[in-house]
Amino acid sequence: MGAVPGLDPHLREWDDEDPDPDDESLPPYWFPGEAMPGDARRMGLTHHTVEGALLDFGGRLDSTKPIHRWTAWFLLVVFGLPVVFAVMRLFYYL
Repeated sequence: MGAVPGLDPHLREWDDEDPDPDDESLPPYWFPGEAMPGDARRMGLTHHTVEGALLDFGGRLDSTKPIHRWTAWFLLVVFGLPVVFAVMRLFYYL
């Protein structure tokens, strides 16, 4: 006996929780704010605020791409150095 024509043997049941990527009512993944963590959305942050825009940008970084890793390290240095300098200034004036 052969397989029934037209049926895929690897077919699995449809998961209703999985959104259809071709659904016209869903916004595309490249729209701003789509990479925002759920906690940030619940706090009221959007991509229109400075903090929300940084979170959205950071959420889009992909660790498998070398340029994204370099960007993450650069952002860490840019936002971390002022803290390091402030701590150094505290110890300098003590």
